[in-house]
Amino acid sequence: MTTSTPRAKGSLATLGALLPFLRPYLRRFLLAGVALLVAAGATLAIPYAFRQMIDLGFGAAGAAGAASAAHIDRYFLGLFGVAGILALATAARFYMVSWLGERVTADLRSAVYRHVVEQSPQFFETAQTGEVLSRLTTDTTLIQALVGTSISMALRNALLLVGGMALLFVTSVKLSALILVLLALVVLPIILFGRRVRKLSRDSQDRIADASALAGEILNAMPTVQAFTQERRESQRFGVTVERAFATATARIRARSQLTALAILLVFGAIVFVLWLGAQAVLEGSMTAGELGQFILYAVIVAGAIGALAEVLGEAQRAAGATERLLELLTLSSPIQTPAHPHALPQRAAGGAALTLAAVDFCYPSRPQTPALSQLSLTVAPGETVAIVGPSGAGKTTLFQLLLRFYDPQQGQITLDGIDIRRLDLQDLRSAIGIVPQDTVIFSADALENIRYGRPGASDEEVIAAAKMAAAHEFIERLPQGYKSFLGERGVRLSGGQRQRIAIARALLKNPPLLLLDEATSALDAESERLVQAALEAAMQGRTTLVIAHRLATVQRADRILVMEHGRIVESGTHAQLVVQGGLYASLAALQFGHG
Repeated sequence: MTTSTPRAKGSLATLGALLPFLRPYLRRFLLAGVALLVAAGATLAIPYAFRQMIDLGFGAAGAAGAASAAHIDRYFLGLFGVAGILALATAARFYMVSWLGERVTADLRSAVYRHVVEQSPQFFETAQTGEVLSRLTTDTTLIQALVGTSISMALRNALLLVGGMALLFVTSVKLSALILVLLALVVLPIILFGRRVRKLSRDSQDRIADASALAGEILNAMPTVQAFTQERRESQRFGVTVERAFATATARIRARSQLTALAILLVFGAIVFVLWLGAQAVLEGSMTAGELGQFILYAVIVAGAIGALAEVLGEAQRAAGATERLLELLTLSSPIQTPAHPHALPQRAAGGAALTLAAVDFCYPSRPQTPALSQLSLTVAPGETVAIVGPSGAGKTTLFQLLLRFYDPQQGQITLDGIDIRRLDLQDLRSAIGIVPQDTVIFSADALENIRYGRPGASDEEVIAAAKMAAAHEFIERLPQGYKSFLGERGVRLSGGQRQRIAIARALLKNPPLLLLDEATSALDAESERLVQAALEAAMQGRTTLVIAHRLATVQRADRILVMEHGRIVESGTHAQLVVQGGLYASLAALQFGHG
């Protein structure tokens, strides 16, 4: 999967791309920052309260006896008050940053999905659906953890680190300077090791996406897998992919574990050494017990902050890899775009749309050396029904894809009602075209909503009328809940002919001026074909229709028949004329239509 713009890899700078998703919630982010500051301040106040309690409380108790008990109580109450502030501020911070994590993740998922569904079919020629789904789910979950937890932890621990170091210097300049030097020596190997963790994190996400892509492909082809008794083989293939993902994840986990161990060992080793020096200072009398206690607590806070930051760095590395993968989707640019100043289609005429193709050349982007259409010219009058026949690979379905502007031709021009379709708004163009594809798509919804997909604002009565026109009403009524019956994923509860009649009803409900039928009756039995054929003839009235068909009934009723071969129109005429000519159509008629 390629991107439209190059981007440097190997750094956390990629996370900067999340800023546009955070910006709308700046106010809540600032409130979380205030709560974070209060919580960090309360945490940093605890060691000072301990020092006061040790030096003033217990020291006073030793000098004045039981009379200072109230003095000690006051310090303990103060310490509890600090803990209360810490609890409230931490709860507020947790709520707000968790909300931000969920909100930003939802926005990011929606943005990526919205961008993906706007891509041209060129993108889906090479993209694996499972990998895209992995990026929408697994990768966005990592970003949710980053925004909802890791950023907050990073800011909190950065504040504790800076504040703790400052208060360490206030407590003892000599010991703090020594800690700073030692920390500088141990941070460098941690940073270098972190880069390896990030690369392994990216690799781990890629392997998970591979497994998702394979699983999605096989689950969508289960009838074929089972028909060829390949269940065990496919399970083994998936097992190999999962093990490869596991091995990569194990390497990532091992590297992160080593990074965590290295960080804790080096940081705490340096701090323990400095604390040993502090204990010697107390014994020499150059530092009080309360000061050493305060220094120890601040040192623990600083060490904990550094350890947590190392942990967060690992999470950030994983999130950076996930962000990079999502950006690859967000930076994709579809070659099929609505023009900046689109033309409007003229008012719809009663006789349908006029269609013209002039010297069209086209090659699929994935096969640039193989012409799919060559110098194709065609004029279709409003209201005319044109049948297109030809051997497999002749370019019939490709023609439909160009009319819908799924692709743009490399040469030539296509006009609808006299306007170049590249100058039209994509929504306007496709709204003017209804299609019944060869591979019928049924959504995981009930029959009513599947038909209503053709025109979402249609009433129930209009949906039922379209179903009757497509000869679908009778079998829908026999379903357990009628039009409210759930049809299953990809329409598994319907026969092939029933799925096709649903698709025809959907196209008829749209009521477009240009109707494209791609083998619309190929999956129907003789009785259903008779019913649908009559419905299609009624639907063709008052509109322009292009029909890809091999069935004689459809072809004979067309106003004109075009014969395509190798991306060119090689014959044109009525059924009778073409049979008499004895060319390619006559051969196809003999083979496919039963004519001798």
